[in-house]
Amino acid sequence: MLFEDDLSHQLTWGDGTSTRLIHHEYIIDYAYFTAVISKKTKYAINALVHLAKKKDKGPILISEIAESENIPQKFLEAILLDLKKAGVLASKKGKGGGYYMTKSPEDIHVAEVMRLFDGPIALLPCVTYMYYERCEECKDEKTCGIRDIFLEVRNKTVELLKGATLEEIIKREQQGGTIKE
Repeated sequence: MLFEDDLSHQLTWGDGTSTRLIHHEYIIDYAYFTAVISKKTKYAINALVHLAKKKDKGPILISEIAESENIPQKFLEAILLDLKKAGVLASKKGKGGGYYMTKSPEDIHVAEVMRLFDGPIALLPCVTYMYYERCEECKDEKTCGIRDIFLEVRNKTVELLKGATLEEIIKREQQGGTIKE
């Protein structure tokens, strides 16, 4: 099913299946849903970490970020433009130009980047923060045990992702990672 509406957005899941978000209406095949961030979000985080590490060196060329982080340059250009439009980055043209951060690494968290590129951080539309939609089959949202569980999952996930700042990511890299599998 394809939608040619300006108000629709393509959401692609980790297993390659995709979904359309239309006027806050979710059309999801939950059998194929996986909670994996998109490649665009992962690349955005990688690029931001790269810029955060070089924040005192002035604007950084797209080509340097692309090469260092192994991101296709054309794809990276679109990602950096989205981050610029969101006020996370700014750019300078000409000699000595490139992209630089407008916020401090401790003020940029993974939840912000995920919402920018992937939309809601929730497994059900009734528990999203910015994209709320009541579930069609729900009898009583206040007493729904399913909603209650997934709201708790969403809240804990958002709490962790908000604590995952660029500064924290860099700190963990320098420590060799803190969580052992």
